[in-house]
Amino acid sequence: MLCYDIRELEREAIRVDGCLDPTDAVWLEGDVLPAEPVHATGRLSKAGTGRYYWSGHIDGTLHGECRRCLIDVSAHVAEDVHVLFAGSGDEIADDPDAYALPSHAAVLDLRPAVREQWLLGVPSFLLCREDCKGMCPRCGADRNAGLCKCPSETDSRWDALRAGRHAPHQP
Repeated sequence: MLCYDIRELEREAIRVDGCLDPTDAVWLEGDVLPAEPVHATGRLSKAGTGRYYWSGHIDGTLHGECRRCLIDVSAHVAEDVHVLFAGSGDEIADDPDAYALPSHAAVLDLRPAVREQWLLGVPSFLLCREDCKGMCPRCGADRNAGLCKCPSETDSRWDALRAGRHAPHQP
């Protein structure tokens, strides 16, 4: 569970150790969901009047397809987290890097911060490996497995450059 009683935070720092499930209602349509619960750890403490600071780490796994060859691939997502929560009347609550707490909140919910940090840490494009050769655009063969039988086609727009490559350099 990633919700903490603010009254406890007023007395002492709290150890964060919880998970955000991929089926949790905090996720929005279109979000890149984790394959399993995202584990959140760290320390949540008071950082002034009406302000709280979470310093920790999130860790999870993402499943998807390689952008180039479309095979199933998994990626490990691990991010250090430093988040500030502030009451709605606090001038820092307008800062886009701070999370606003509703006035008179009794609970500090880390789930929206975990979700956002997860989405920021997810790779834009999954690759099975850095040197993935992808698929042949003509026959769809996996170029990582070897060359396909398609005839090689060259783009005639590059012929002048190819011809110049073999010409001797002139001063």
